[in-house]
Amino acid sequence: MRSTRRLATVVVGAGLLLGGVSGPASSHTGEHSAAGKRVLVFSKTAGFRHDSIPVGIETVKQLGESGGFAVDATEDAGAFTAKNLGRYDAVVFLSTTGDVLDDAQQGAFESYIRHGGGYVGVHAAADTEYDWAFYGGLAGAWFQSHPAIQQATVNVEDRSHPATSGLGPTWDRTDEWYNYRSDPRDRAHVLASLDESSYTGGTMNGDHPISWCQNYQGGRAFYTGLGHTKESYAEPAYRQHLLGGIRWAIGDAQADCRPENGYRPLFDGTAASLDGWQQAGPGSFNLADDGTLTSSGGMGLLWYATSGFSSYSLKLDWKMAGADGDDNSGVFVGFPPSDDPWSAVNRGYEVQIDATDVPEKTTGSVYGFRSADLKKRDRALNPPGEWNTYEIRVEGERLRIWLNGVKINDFTNTDPARSLVDGHIGIQNHGADDQVSFRDIRIKELPVKGD
Repeated sequence: MRSTRRLATVVVGAGLLLGGVSGPASSHTGEHSAAGKRVLVFSKTAGFRHDSIPVGIETVKQLGESGGFAVDATEDAGAFTAKNLGRYDAVVFLSTTGDVLDDAQQGAFESYIRHGGGYVGVHAAADTEYDWAFYGGLAGAWFQSHPAIQQATVNVEDRSHPATSGLGPTWDRTDEWYNYRSDPRDRAHVLASLDESSYTGGTMNGDHPISWCQNYQGGRAFYTGLGHTKESYAEPAYRQHLLGGIRWAIGDAQADCRPENGYRPLFDGTAASLDGWQQAGPGSFNLADDGTLTSSGGMGLLWYATSGFSSYSLKLDWKMAGADGDDNSGVFVGFPPSDDPWSAVNRGYEVQIDATDVPEKTTGSVYGFRSADLKKRDRALNPPGEWNTYEIRVEGERLRIWLNGVKINDFTNTDPARSLVDGHIGIQNHGADDQVSFRDIRIKELPVKGD
C-alpha cells in the first residue's frame, strides 16, 4: 500500500559472489557472465561408475552456456587445492563414488566451503566419502540402497527455490530412487520428496527426501538424488532442476534453505484451501492450475478469516510480474476482522513487496514505519519474475522479517491504536496496474512468551 507514486529506487539483483574467484581457467566452455561465475564438475569414481557421467558433464557445460557461467570438468583429485578451488563458485560432485580425495584435498575443500564456496551433489554424490564426516554433513545424507529403475511420483515441497520453481506440486518421472541412511529433514531444507506408495522399494517409512539444500558451515550445498539415467539429462524439467540448483549454489539466485518443519498450510494451491479466506474490497485473486494466486484489480485484501493468530511464523512465496519491480502489494498482519480492507491499513501492519519507493515503503519494509536493512535486502532479493520467500515472525509486539532466509527487518509496535498480539493475516491486491503472485502460504504457531 502506498499513498505516493514511485521514486526511481533501483533494487540491485541478488547475485552474491561466493568464494574467491581469481583469473580465468586455462580451458572452459561458454562465455563469462558479468559476475565471472565458474563451476568445476568433478566426477572421479572409486566404486561403481555411472554410464550417465559423460552426458552429465556435457549437460552442465550446456547449462553453463545458457546460464552465463563457465564450466571446467575434471576427474583429477589434484584439482582440490586452495589455490585452484578459489577460482570456482561451486563444485559439482557428479555421481562420484567411494573415497575420491586424500586428507590434504579434503582439507582444501573444507576450507573452500567454509569461505563461502558452493557444493552441488548429483545422485551418487551421496555414495561418496563415507569416512569423512564433513562431507556427509555437506551432502546431507549417505546412500544406503536402491530398488530397480522405475517410475515414481516426486512431491515438490518447496516451489520457490530455483531448482523446483518451474515444477508442479507433483512430478512423475523414471529414475533410480535412492534410499538414504538417515533423513536430512532436520538438518537441511527439503525441496522434494518421494511418494513411497507410487513405487516399490522405498525404505524410509513415508518420509523420503530426494532433493534438498542447506547453508553449511559458511557455504551453500544443494543435493539431488535424481540423475542416474542418461535419459534424465535430456529431460527439460530435470535440466531446469539441475540448473536451478547450480544457480543457487553459485549465488546467482537466492532461496530460503533453512530447515523448515512444523508448518501447516493456510493455502496449499488448491481451491478447497481458499475456503477459509475472504475477499475484502474490490478486485480479486485468480487461482491458476499450478496452484498460484495472482492479484487482479483492487484495492482489496484477501484475508484468512477462519482464525486470528497471536504468536507465529508465517511463510509464503511471492513474485512480481513487471520487469521494473513496480508491482505494489503486501502482506498484512495483526489486523481485526473486517470487510473493509482499510481496516487492515489503519489497524494492522503491512510487509511491503513493491521494489520502487522510499526505503520505509519498499520491499521488506514495515510499510510507512520501518525500512528494511537495504544492503541485506538487496543481496537477498531475487529480481522480478523470480520467486521470493518471506518469513514474517510475530511474537508479542515484535515483528521480524526474513527474505529468502536472510533477516532484513526487526520492528516493535509501540502504537496504542495497533496491536500485533492478536490479529488476522492477508495478502493485498493493490490495483489493475499491479500484478503479484503468491504460493504456499503456511504457518507455524509459536509458544506465547510470558510477561
